[in-house]
Amino acid sequence: MLSLVSRDWWVYAIRGIAAILFGIMALVWPAPTLTVLVLLFGAYAFVDGAAMLLALARGDVLARRHQWVTALTGVLGLVVAIATLMWPGITALTLLYLVAFWGITIGILQIVTAVEFRREIDGEFFLGLGGIFSMVFGGLLVAFPGAGLLSLVWLVGLWAELFGISSLGIAYRLHGIDRDLNKTGLRAASSNA
Repeated sequence: MLSLVSRDWWVYAIRGIAAILFGIMALVWPAPTLTVLVLLFGAYAFVDGAAMLLALARGDVLARRHQWVTALTGVLGLVVAIATLMWPGITALTLLYLVAFWGITIGILQIVTAVEFRREIDGEFFLGLGGIFSMVFGGLLVAFPGAGLLSLVWLVGLWAELFGISSLGIAYRLHGIDRDLNKTGLRAASSNA
């Protein structure tokens, strides 16, 4: 099973790179207009959701094994992306709660996946850590809604960097396992069995 799961490392790499790029944009431009923030977040949520649905459509092992989590994560990302891109003039408070809900939900789903992963690989810590970062991020937004849009931009940027790094961590771990299995020939042996 490990040999099949390790092939899915690219999903986490895409999610991590997209999160880091989004975080950099949010931190470099700390006073963007609401429309720019909405468009940046919408683009990130779209890439994240599309990557998960692509994994499901391709029949990747991770996606097949956790179909409901993968499907829900992908659909949620696309729904949030469409909502933010269709209504760029929404208020900062509405955006704040939309982002908070998304962060908490993605965090919960990622922790569920990490618990399942612990039976398969070492290093699921990164996946759980990304889930915790997402839940804390969403919780902070709910707890301090009046902090203003600039604070939201900084929180979003910080969260995106931490989530992206944790996603790249699990991608690196899975890629290493995949590479080691290919070198030792265990992948070929396990696929022929």
